[in-house]
Amino acid sequence: MAFNSLIFAGFLFTVFLCYWSLPSKPLGIRNAFLLIASYIFYGWWDWHFLGLIALNSTVDYAIGVSLHQTQSNSKRKLLLGVSLTINLGILGLFKYYDFFINSAIDVLETIGLQANLHTLSIILPVGISFYTFQTLSYTIDIYREKIVPTKNAIAYFAFVSFFPQLVAGPIERASHLLPQFLERKSFNLEQTKDGLRQILWGLFKKTVIADNLAPYVDKIFSNYEVYPGPMLLLGTVYFAIQIYCDFSGYSDMAIGTARLFGFNLKRNFAYPYFSRNIGEFWRRWHISLSTWFRDYVYIPLGGNRTKTSFGHYSNLILTFTISGFWHGANWTFVIWGFLNGLYYLSPVLRGTHTHQTAVVAMGRFWPTPLEFFQICRTFTLISFAWIFFRANSFSHAIGFISHIGSSNWIAPLRHTKGLWYVLLILVIDWIQREKHHPLDVSTLPRVTRWAIYYILAILILFLGKTGHVPFIYFQF
Repeated sequence: MAFNSLIFAGFLFTVFLCYWSLPSKPLGIRNAFLLIASYIFYGWWDWHFLGLIALNSTVDYAIGVSLHQTQSNSKRKLLLGVSLTINLGILGLFKYYDFFINSAIDVLETIGLQANLHTLSIILPVGISFYTFQTLSYTIDIYREKIVPTKNAIAYFAFVSFFPQLVAGPIERASHLLPQFLERKSFNLEQTKDGLRQILWGLFKKTVIADNLAPYVDKIFSNYEVYPGPMLLLGTVYFAIQIYCDFSGYSDMAIGTARLFGFNLKRNFAYPYFSRNIGEFWRRWHISLSTWFRDYVYIPLGGNRTKTSFGHYSNLILTFTISGFWHGANWTFVIWGFLNGLYYLSPVLRGTHTHQTAVVAMGRFWPTPLEFFQICRTFTLISFAWIFFRANSFSHAIGFISHIGSSNWIAPLRHTKGLWYVLLILVIDWIQREKHHPLDVSTLPRVTRWAIYYILAILILFLGKTGHVPFIYFQF
């Protein structure tokens, strides 16, 4: 049940009406209803995997309680180890088993040995990478004594499976989202209006921008040998915008949907393509994942507290590389993560990676020439790395990059209609970059607001490809 489908629209409308029709006391009634609705939502793809998310939830709920009750450090470490083993073991089996087997076969055949290994060819459960990280952070935070476990099992299970953010995030922490399931909620019209605005904006980004760029990206990447260099560069830009609008569009719809029920999810994107360096980019792109790897991988590795600079830089690159591998069982994702780690080293070495915290050109319409150069430089580096992310294999990526420089640079451009979608989203994002989301227009006159809503709705209706193109991050 995709967010950009009519089925989900009917599901959301029904759940919304039922949720607010239920009594607010006791809290368990509404939480139980959300839990049931979330399991129906998840089971719509494949009900067989409902047992998997229930298992993850049960394991970490029980371990969380035991961690809080146990004083022995050795037992606490053992309990945390059990949580890590079960969660990462399940994730590894479904997501990475075939990858490692195929890699081993390739290595053995390269050195002339006959491989007798078998893959499982199992389906990757939708959202497993996201809810696994969510439950892991719960047990780790209890182990670190940053939070105490909840005694309300229904609230915890609803927190893990909360349908607006279950499939592709944002990856929520228990310290932020779980307490919201323990609060009595009253219907808030203004919050609902803002939620609907953010849903509309996310749907526009996904169906009008991302889905209309998708065919151009597919053609250019699939047939790069027949296109001139400028077309390949154009295809790279198209993909950079496609993946941004696809994933941030999902996040907008998730955040907006949660607000309809009185929940506030974390912001996941903050106009990342207007970043002035790589450090700023990763504070604005997939924020919930970036901070997760910072808190649960980079810092435990030693972060910047290591005795040597080499150790600090190694921790940084290793964290980005692991982040790349989290995205998928393919060496292209590993290289993508490694490249971003190398990029990040540059501002770290100069000590500028934390300098850019405010919105670019705050209070001004135009950026300075230096800011414009910095934005273009950062976008170029990120777009180059996206080639590996989008390519089917390492050889595909290298062939694509090689052909950019070796092909005809004076051939006429094709598929340039996609540039209108690129310009449209960049202009809107730039104008609204100081807002929490571009459709935060509550201060505008009513006539203006409704004109904007109608224009977006018309564009979605006539240009959108509703339900035709799956969300990119569903595969992760």
